[in-house]
Amino acid sequence: MNKLLFLVVTAIIGLTTANPLMAAEKIYVGSESCKACHEQQHHNFMTFSKKAHSFDSIKKMKKKLSPEEYKTCFECHTTGYGKKGGFVSESQTPELRNPGCESCHGPGSLHSESEDSDDIIREVTLENCNTCHSEDRIDAFDFKPLLYGGAH
Repeated sequence: MNKLLFLVVTAIIGLTTANPLMAAEKIYVGSESCKACHEQQHHNFMTFSKKAHSFDSIKKMKKKLSPEEYKTCFECHTTGYGKKGGFVSESQTPELRNPGCESCHGPGSLHSESEDSDDIIREVTLENCNTCHSEDRIDAFDFKPLLYGGAH
């Protein structure tokens, strides 16, 4: 009887961790998913933030870059590139084509379902910005990090 109980419990745990629908895993959902609850912030971000449309900047540069160089631009000019559930390509993940809310606040799937503020990065600091706005990139591209970038 103990062996049977052990096998059942092991199977349930295995299914829960193997099945992304059952396991609590944060994935990227795109800024449009934020709009329903955060309409003003979404509007401000889309209207005033240069970052919200920055994929267009790298598209203009594409002819001057090797395919490898072009893909390195995705790290900062898309949402979640190189991360699970992040930007893959314009055709596969168009909703993640530009840096969006989740670039600063982290993957939003759990938060958009639960509406629990603990399921998202609420307090964004300049440390969050350093991934893209590193000293090397600031020098190379002559840009300055703007905390909140027009959204809040």
